[in-house]
Amino acid sequence: MQVLKFGGSSVGTTTAISKVIAIVKARVQTTPSIVVVSAMSGVTDQLILLGQTAAQGNAAYPTMIQSFAQKHEDAVLALLPTAQQASALSMVKGLIQEIESHCAIIFKEKELTLRMQDCLMSYGEILSSKIIAAAFDAEGVDQVWLDSRWMIKTNSAYSNAVLDKALTNQSIQQYFANPSNQHALYIAPGFIASDAAGHTTTLGRGGSDYSGAIYAAAINASVLEIWTDVSGMMTADPRIVNNAKEIPRISYHEAMELSHFGAKIIYPPTILPVMQANIPLWIKNTFEPE
Repeated sequence: MQVLKFGGSSVGTTTAISKVIAIVKARVQTTPSIVVVSAMSGVTDQLILLGQTAAQGNAAYPTMIQSFAQKHEDAVLALLPTAQQASALSMVKGLIQEIESHCAIIFKEKELTLRMQDCLMSYGEILSSKIIAAAFDAEGVDQVWLDSRWMIKTNSAYSNAVLDKALTNQSIQQYFANPSNQHALYIAPGFIASDAAGHTTTLGRGGSDYSGAIYAAAINASVLEIWTDVSGMMTADPRIVNNAKEIPRISYHEAMELSHFGAKIIYPPTILPVMQANIPLWIKNTFEPE
C-alpha cells in the first residue's frame, strides 16, 4: 500500500482537484492507496478569521459563512455529474450548519478557545476530503472516506497536538486488518486528530504532511508521496535565489535539517515517522506529474 498526500495548492481549485483525480485513478489500478488531503487553498485562514470575527461579537460572521459555503458548493457543482450533486450538496450543507452552530456559541460567549478553534479549522479538511471522495465515487472508484479523528490520537495540546504513537498505530492497524475494510482507495483528511476525550485536535499548520507520514508508518507503506506545486526539494527558495537547483536525492537527516531551517516544502515532523520505518519519501508536482 502507498500513501499520497495532496496539499492546499493541489486541491485549491476544481481544475487542480481534477488533476489529483487523474493522478490517483492511475495509481489505484495497481496499488491500494491512502490519499491524504489538505483544505482548499486559504480555507484554514478563513476559518480562523471566522472564529475571531464571531468572538469579537461582529454580526458580519454569517456573511462569511455564506461565502465559505458557496466556495465548497461550487466545487461540488464543478466536480460531480448532475446525478451525484444532490447528495454531496446535502453533505456540505450539513457541515456548514455545524459551523453555524459553533459560531453562534462563539458569538454568544465572545470567546474563541484553542479547542473551539481546532474544531472550526477541522472543517476545511473534512469538506475537501468528503467532496473529493464523492468525486472518486462518481468516477466509479472503489473508495472509502476515513475519519482521521478516529484514526490519529493525540494529547490535548490544542492547535499543536502531540501524537500518541502507540494508540494511533493500534487504531490504524486494527482498521486495515479487518477484511471488510479492504478497498482500492482511502480518502483521509489531513491535519486533524482527536484527544482521549474525543475532542478534535490539530497537528500544527502544515500538519497534513505529518498525517500522511503517520498513516504511512502505521501501515508500513511502500512509499509516501507529498504532492505539491513544486518539483521536489531545492537548494534554496527559488523565489529568493535565482540559481536554486533541485536536489535529486537527499537523506532523511539532511531533509529534516533543511525543513527546520526554513524549507517550507515539507513540515518538519513529517520526516521522523518515515525515517524510523525506512519508507522512501518523494516530493512530486501535481501540475507536472510526469
